[in-house]
Amino acid sequence: MDRRASWLKGVLDLLVLARLTEGESYGYAIAGSLDEAGLGRIRGGTLYPVLNRLEEAGLVAAEYRAAEKGPGRRYYTLTEQGREVLAEQGAAWLEFDASVRSVLTGGGVPEQGAVEKRTG
Repeated sequence: MDRRASWLKGVLDLLVLARLTEGESYGYAIAGSLDEAGLGRIRGGTLYPVLNRLEEAGLVAAEYRAAEKGPGRRYYTLTEQGREVLAEQGAAWLEFDASVRSVLTGGGVPEQGAVEKRTG
């Protein structure tokens, strides 16, 4: 059983926010960059609800632009609130990742500071 899809669901919001730190982008390009990063193909039916949710939460701003050829696109940019959430939640995810890595590699004890920050 491939668990990647369920793992991705838990972190996709953060990954989208992180990709937007590089500058504005549109859905297809975001999906492509995540695929290139080794996260697999993310379908529009998964990605666009995430982008809409992030926009409704004020974490990204969207602007529709007509194209010279073909359909127009919605371009997304990271807001200041989005940067703050990414910094906070990104740090929390990295702590969680360190704990998981520690357990999976047989250490069982997270990196110093991870437990204190979570409980503290």
